[in-house]
Amino acid sequence: MIQNLFKSRVALLYIMSISMVFSFSAWMSLLNNYVIEVASFDGSQIGILQSLREIPGFLAFTVVIAIMFIAQQRLAYLSIIALGLGVFLTGLYPSALGLYITTILMSIGFHYLETLNQSLALQWVDKQRAPIVLGKITAAKSFTSLVAFVIIYVMMKFYSVEYKYVYAFFGLTTLFVGIIAWIGFEHFKDDVVQEKKLVIKKEYWLFYTLTFFAGARRQIFVVFAGFLLVEKFGVNIENMVSLLFINAILNMYLAPKIGKFITRAGERITLRIEYIGLILVFVSYAFVNNVYIAFFLYVVDHLLFSMAIALKTYFQKIADPKDIASASAVSFTINHIAAVFLPFGLGLLWLYSYSLVFIIGVCIAFCSLGLSLLVPKNPERGFETTLKVKN
Repeated sequence: MIQNLFKSRVALLYIMSISMVFSFSAWMSLLNNYVIEVASFDGSQIGILQSLREIPGFLAFTVVIAIMFIAQQRLAYLSIIALGLGVFLTGLYPSALGLYITTILMSIGFHYLETLNQSLALQWVDKQRAPIVLGKITAAKSFTSLVAFVIIYVMMKFYSVEYKYVYAFFGLTTLFVGIIAWIGFEHFKDDVVQEKKLVIKKEYWLFYTLTFFAGARRQIFVVFAGFLLVEKFGVNIENMVSLLFINAILNMYLAPKIGKFITRAGERITLRIEYIGLILVFVSYAFVNNVYIAFFLYVVDHLLFSMAIALKTYFQKIADPKDIASASAVSFTINHIAAVFLPFGLGLLWLYSYSLVFIIGVCIAFCSLGLSLLVPKNPERGFETTLKVKN
């Protein structure tokens, strides 16, 4: 049974996703409390750190250069190891400079791994099964987050474990998983030889644009939604972890159902539901004064992330199979264009008014909703947007 496991491509996709989420969930769930309680960060410093975190994402196109010299699968293993090492070192250097450096190392591993994971998933899973398989992987990631949150809660609530030891446990676990996967899994051949150069095609313009806005929206949630809870409402680490625990349980249950919903309703309807939900959530964030309403918004916001599967499967349907690795790398770079400058800029704006940060999120969601009207009911190569006449 174990031998069959190490021969399964889907099993490797699960391992890559789980190892990534295990350490990154710990890094993110601890971050706001860690930087405030230990490193004494303010809004501008957290903005700088998050902007630095996204630079490797902006440079995700360099994956295309890297796979000229090393296979995608091996590069994924190296990325897992880099991610684990970065998380491990985070707890050892609680200064601004130390956190900036360890964040960059962690982020290189995370963003390369995320790029390669998406690329390999779209190559290895057929179009009919992709939404369901990706939904199940999302559920597995949520379950992994849940396990991580339980471990963190127990370590910090009942044993008062220091931040550095918590980071060490999660980082080293991911690092060892990367090494074991490298040794254990066989090397899988590419069914379609991938382009070894950057592919930017005009046919994919709608996917690229929606990806750009998705990256901008993600920054507002990742950077400032949790920071709002800690700074404005004084939410402690135990309550933050409990909130993330709830998110993980709901995602674990709903993500596979969202995958099935996409196969029935299609990407167009799913994306519209996501963007309408975002508009309502960001408007509410801007004026929330009740901590329990803020908790509810945080949970709903997190659930809307699961609908991002629709954007991936939309791309899979319109893409030339040989473009997937290169175009995935390009899309990650586009996703992180806003991520490089937005956290810093909005961090400064936060010092003036946190409400304006979320109003900008509303504008981003409106732009996404407008563009989603151009997604065809049944997208395919040659019929990427409703502006084109189907052959």
